[in-house]
Amino acid sequence: MNSIAVVYPLLATLAAYAVGSLSFAVIVSRAMGLNDPRSYGSKNPGATNVLRSGSKLAAIVTLLLDALKGWLPLVLVKWFGKPYGLEEGTLALVALAAFLGHLYPVFFRFIGGKGVATALGVIVGINPLLGLAVLASFAIVVFFSRYVSLASMVAAVFAPVYYVFGDGMAWYADNRVLLSMALMSGLLVWRHYENVNRLLKGTESRLGKKKV
Repeated sequence: MNSIAVVYPLLATLAAYAVGSLSFAVIVSRAMGLNDPRSYGSKNPGATNVLRSGSKLAAIVTLLLDALKGWLPLVLVKWFGKPYGLEEGTLALVALAAFLGHLYPVFFRFIGGKGVATALGVIVGINPLLGLAVLASFAIVVFFSRYVSLASMVAAVFAPVYYVFGDGMAWYADNRVLLSMALMSGLLVWRHYENVNRLLKGTESRLGKKKV
């Protein structure tokens, strides 16, 4: 019985990591005949860098699929996991695994993106209202600052805060899920270290402003 209780969460976690490892920036670019996003711009395999290829459609598709791969493993656990003993502890592991898959994809030499879209998908999977609150924070910071990177980091930091303050009102918080969210938040900010340096130097590009 104990071995079965360990096997199913482990399989769910590995499956989430495998799904997260699908680097859709690379996959979509190849499918649409575009250059590998790891070869130009920031060399980051994410939707923002795909946009630099000149294809808005490719960037939108990448964004949606990156978010989907964060959302899908969580909702599958929530919808079908209980008979197999998959509850909040597994949910926390699956959330972190899907996010880590995007950052360090096993199918793409462990060279992944910064995880913004996938993190949002994970958060929506945890609770749609939580996802809406995080997305609203992102939108507000972008509107006033025009810095997408700053908005991404602020939204990431506020996500676990919202989760705690919403406990007992909009959802019931679990400490293991909170820890998973806090780790994702820290990793996302750390992956933006180059953006942080540019923000401090005043050289970070603003949304809608063309480089000269």
